[in-house]
Amino acid sequence: MKQASERLSNLIEPIVIGMGYECVGIEFDQHRRILRVYIDKPEGVTADDCSAVSYQVGGVLDVEDAVTGQYSLEVSSPGLDRPLFKLEHFVRFVGSDVRLHLRRALNGRRNFKGPLRGVDGDQITVEVDGESFVIPYDSIETARLVPDFSAAAKGKRHGE
Repeated sequence: MKQASERLSNLIEPIVIGMGYECVGIEFDQHRRILRVYIDKPEGVTADDCSAVSYQVGGVLDVEDAVTGQYSLEVSSPGLDRPLFKLEHFVRFVGSDVRLHLRRALNGRRNFKGPLRGVDGDQITVEVDGESFVIPYDSIETARLVPDFSAAAKGKRHGE
């Protein structure tokens, strides 16, 4: 996964949690110099929520000089195509459709899209075209939920 360093996570997560949000995940794109913080809460996230978290996180990062050089800080909701950063996220969204991209090919493929059928230890089971694939968690480079537009149109969030 394209997660931020442990140092950045250790600085940012307590701030987000202390403000009453779930810290879904943190990414740092070294090439584009973008630090992304995904936040959530049961009733959803507003632009004001993102602004408040950005202000607090940005202040701490500046004081701690946690990122060398220039960078952009983006704080947002995880969106309909929610990224899955932690094993607990996979457990939470069993039954949802996911899109996975692996670091290395498994059975000749790196991309998988289909229902998340289960999690057993650190093994993720995804069904693609009627065939089940068991994928080691640590082989996943990126993982996202596939948007459920029909649920979104009814005002429901993933997993409701």
